[in-house]
Amino acid sequence: MALISPSRRLRRTPFSDGVEAAGVSAYTVYNRMLLPTVFESVEADYRHLKDHVQVWDVACERQVELRGPDAGRLMQMLTPRDLRRMLPGQCFYVPIVDETGGMLNDPVAVKLAEDRWWISIADSDLLLWVKGIANGYRLDVLVDEPDVSPLAIQGPKSDDLLARVFGDRVRDIRFFRFDMFQFMGRDLAIARSGYSKQGGFEIYVEGSDLGMPLWNELFKAGEDLNVRAGCPNGIERIEAGLLSYGNDMTDDNTPHECGLGRFCDTQTAIGCIGRDALLRVAKEGPVQQIRAIAIDGDKVPRCDRAWPLYADGKRVGQVTSAAWSPDFQTNVSIGMVRMTHWNEGTRLEVETQDGMRMATVHEKFWL
Repeated sequence: MALISPSRRLRRTPFSDGVEAAGVSAYTVYNRMLLPTVFESVEADYRHLKDHVQVWDVACERQVELRGPDAGRLMQMLTPRDLRRMLPGQCFYVPIVDETGGMLNDPVAVKLAEDRWWISIADSDLLLWVKGIANGYRLDVLVDEPDVSPLAIQGPKSDDLLARVFGDRVRDIRFFRFDMFQFMGRDLAIARSGYSKQGGFEIYVEGSDLGMPLWNELFKAGEDLNVRAGCPNGIERIEAGLLSYGNDMTDDNTPHECGLGRFCDTQTAIGCIGRDALLRVAKEGPVQQIRAIAIDGDKVPRCDRAWPLYADGKRVGQVTSAAWSPDFQTNVSIGMVRMTHWNEGTRLEVETQDGMRMATVHEKFWL
């Protein structure tokens, strides 16, 4: 396999020294930064995540900061989710759409104050879109990328680990809420959230100089908890139905096609750029939608391209992410399926690079 050539365009993170010392064995590129994808193996990392606690370098989840009197107005222009009742201290999962209702990103919005927000983004150039909207509408808001690097703590022992470093008050944080905690005399936002269904937190590390001191403190505090470096796990996130922007959806897809209609308050999210287009989609309904799909047979090959889905020789969708699940003893996958074939139990054929497989559509994911 070819190696990635490092350069200043491919940025390291405040935690890269720790990641390398922990034995990272594979990376991907995400928002022009390094994102670890494997340490011991995908399967071994999966088992450890479900049983213990991991520290993830997810600094690639860059922040787009909105600051100023029009910050709240701009945030609402970006998403069809109604944010009027959102309070400082809350985090909302928000589809970000363009004027056609196409998905540009699916970040977490962090409301620090009425006039200050962070958008914790997936892998796309959202900063440029937000700057364009702010400038085009002449809003009184500063849009920038701050020096904030998320560090995720995931797994069933996450509460115990963070309580040792930040105190028992961390256990009181509610899901998709955050609170402020001190480390080395600086305030850090800690949210109960993360890209797994095993429970955990995301620490918004404001200031690159805090990266390795915090990393080292977490590993020191969690030695007897079997803490390890980890990363978003391909098997676990497919089981949970956690979507990957750029893999499972692009700007060609609406939130409704991605199963995110519950986050679209199109009747009340006044000001959203794509509201009119999404009102039409909500009225007519999507013609295709993301589904969980179990693929028959032994372990599937790596899904590094879209696999066509067929019914009676006619293409009816595609599989975009797939992996063998040790816990469910089947190949789990995520696919976009046409409405004529998306019902529970529908049998389809999927064309992998190793040949055709039979597959079954499920309406719910495994976790």
